[in-house]
Amino acid sequence: MDDCAVVTPRNTSSAGGGREEVLRVPKYSTTSAIDRSRKVWYRAVALRWSTLSDFDKVKVPRQGASVLQKPKSPETFDAERSALAKWIVAAMHASDLGDMEFNELALAVFRHQLRWNVTYARFVQSQGGEAVRHWTGIPAVSTDVFKWESVPVVCGSAEAAPHRFRTSGTTGELRGTHFFHSLDVYEASIEIAWRRLGLPQLPMYAVTLAPEDWPESSLGHMVGVLQRMLPEGGGCFIQKDGQLRADSLWNSLHSLPANQPVLVLGTALAFLNWFEQMDTGSGPPLTLPPGSAVMETGGYKGTGRGLAKSALYQLFESHLGVPTDRIINEYSMTELSSQFYSEGIGRAHRGPSWARARVIDPETRAEVSVGERGYVEIVDLANVDSVLAIQTRDLAVRREGGYFELIGRDPAALPRGCSRAADELIRNAQ
Repeated sequence: MDDCAVVTPRNTSSAGGGREEVLRVPKYSTTSAIDRSRKVWYRAVALRWSTLSDFDKVKVPRQGASVLQKPKSPETFDAERSALAKWIVAAMHASDLGDMEFNELALAVFRHQLRWNVTYARFVQSQGGEAVRHWTGIPAVSTDVFKWESVPVVCGSAEAAPHRFRTSGTTGELRGTHFFHSLDVYEASIEIAWRRLGLPQLPMYAVTLAPEDWPESSLGHMVGVLQRMLPEGGGCFIQKDGQLRADSLWNSLHSLPANQPVLVLGTALAFLNWFEQMDTGSGPPLTLPPGSAVMETGGYKGTGRGLAKSALYQLFESHLGVPTDRIINEYSMTELSSQFYSEGIGRAHRGPSWARARVIDPETRAEVSVGERGYVEIVDLANVDSVLAIQTRDLAVRREGGYFELIGRDPAALPRGCSRAADELIRNAQ
């Protein structure tokens, strides 16, 4: 990728026949440069979006009225979606979003979704939430709505959306589907957040399937994005049939130069399976080069297995020689387009400035006080093609600064997750 994000905010001719004004927004720049350029690109891109969408005039019909009327053509949707996506990606590149900027963008995405996502518009109407003035008031949907096959939660047409990720599911359990018209915002969110949050810029060894063998997995796609952006080296070490190439993985890591730190990424259950194979003869424990890191994701719900986080992290130290403060937990889900990260044990998760998390009382939806427990609710601007406000069934403690300390899945919730899918695949192959 080059050093600038190209944004085409508007046509400079009022008659529509003039040249396009192209703004080149620095991806990585000094604060002063960002401050000088922000007003120019932000005003221009926002004007382009508001002109196309006319979003201030979009309203949900009152109870009993017909369903929200769509604009006339797919071309109109494509133009609106493209302009909104450019605005979001430009904001990601330019700087951390402040409260005012985040609120402005969140309301723009919300109104776009009211205009084009009929399923969500009906839900908002039922909640009486069409007169939202602040992002905290945007009605959030449960992750369960992504399982509604007859009424897909997507802007525009589901048939016209070429990309989709699906949640894991056992036989007889409904699987959720997240539709995307383009992966431009999704991939930008992964790449820019990785750099902004200071995550490891190291060759990656993934205890996962290769992205092409896992086409409906959001985690699989994330692995593919990281493979493109991180230094060369490593690879994916679970075969398409679910077999872990334990010997190949061990040999690759064992042969690393002492001055070459690496990132080892996988689901919690895939790591647990690998460590069990180590213990039964697939290779003695390793000591990765200094500066190496581990990233684990997923949990154990619905698998019949379980291990406390502290015990799992002890296994990372005893089997890979990686200290606790170099172990990263990635928190996300198929229904989101952004990720949150924490390092070590007892530390809060943090995410990019375009994804805001609140810990709420599930009965009142009011944010709990700092130090109290509740459900994690996330407003993710990168969820442009579906619904930006997602209510999870994950429990957390609210921390200062918009951070949260994850406790785990609500015991009453249905099991889900990439970690379980990987575990089932590996076990079926054994």
